[in-house]
Amino acid sequence: MLRRLILLALLAAAALAQPPKFELRQPPGRPQVKTYTLPPDKLQKAIAYSDARNRAHFAGVAYGILVLITVLAWKAGPKFRDWAEIASPRRRIGQAFIFGTLMVLTVDILDLPVSLYLQNLGLRYEQSVQSWPSWFRDWAMGELIGCILTGFLLWILYGVMRRSPRRWWFYFWLTSIPIVIFLEFVSPVVIDPLFNKYQPLEATQPVLVAQIERVVQRGGLSIPPDRMYQMNASEKVTTLNAYVSGIGASKRVVVWDTTMKRMTVGEILFVFGHEMGHYVLGHNYILTGATLLVILIFLFIGYHTMRRALARWGAAWGIRGMDDWASLPVLMLMLAVLSFLAEPVMNAVSRELEHNADIYGLEVVHGIVPDSSQAAAEAFQILGEASLSNPNPSPFIEFWLYSHPSVGDRVRFAAEYDPWKNGQSPKYVK
Repeated sequence: MLRRLILLALLAAAALAQPPKFELRQPPGRPQVKTYTLPPDKLQKAIAYSDARNRAHFAGVAYGILVLITVLAWKAGPKFRDWAEIASPRRRIGQAFIFGTLMVLTVDILDLPVSLYLQNLGLRYEQSVQSWPSWFRDWAMGELIGCILTGFLLWILYGVMRRSPRRWWFYFWLTSIPIVIFLEFVSPVVIDPLFNKYQPLEATQPVLVAQIERVVQRGGLSIPPDRMYQMNASEKVTTLNAYVSGIGASKRVVVWDTTMKRMTVGEILFVFGHEMGHYVLGHNYILTGATLLVILIFLFIGYHTMRRALARWGAAWGIRGMDDWASLPVLMLMLAVLSFLAEPVMNAVSRELEHNADIYGLEVVHGIVPDSSQAAAEAFQILGEASLSNPNPSPFIEFWLYSHPSVGDRVRFAAEYDPWKNGQSPKYVK
């Protein structure tokens, strides 16, 4: 299933009644940050939390694949197909929504133990403060949205399959292009507000917005204040974030309120500069293009693998053919395996984009925030402490799972990056 993601955030300390003075606040007795470190008690906690999450990821993938194999063994697909055809004998779109809803709910309910474990893990390590009723509300809302999108996509997918049995993978990919772009466009304004509360940053922090505009002008860009938002993340999590989402008229920069409560103005301006880098460097378009390319490759491989699997086991699974609704679990199984194998590649692309955004952030606040390199290093230190990031992750885990450079690498780079000192030209902000 098509899933998207994009997140991060920006905001500043308490209510600012006067224009902020751009002084980098160092906690009393705290030396300048050159490397990412944690006190012994927090270090052990970070290692334990990271190890638990890493194990949960790989176990969750294996469990998810097992769920799909179980669905095939139970012949749930043929049962749901028969029910859908009885309930809507003449309307394919009705069959698509009935079958899709039954399949989504079956798979996701069977997969629910993994989701419950991850939420419990977040509560245990104080990364989440979301109540269970609130969590189940979000889960139910996600299921509702997933059922609607799945029914619509299945109606298109299997319609294309019936009309072009050998080229459906390509024609469906062509159809998916406007769908992916549309979802990227509407997600910030329609879907995201269903899960979190957003406020215009100008309404909550007008003085901060005025200072942010200095950074925007330095980058030679125009990001209207009405595209800057605060997300009330503290209702659910304790971690910090900021992000750019949307395309075209829906593109926006979002800062979590947790970020603003923990960071100084200079640190927040660097965070904003990083997010502005994503905006200026077109990273959303790059990720959308990469997503479409991955979908094409997955559909091509899925078509050939599915054809062979159905030729061998289709009769035993009760599946009539590739264009049978009941073939969906086979396609889902293929895509689950491919998605897992593609994680290192997609994360490597993401890490490179995040590193480039770090460079842009350092350059665009240089001369605006005193000792901007130290402000960035301190911001990463705070981010790592809040999210219990492991200072020394396994190279394999970093290669396979990290969508961002490790906090340790980011702190070191920020503390050392200074092209102006040696008379070199900055990479992005001249």
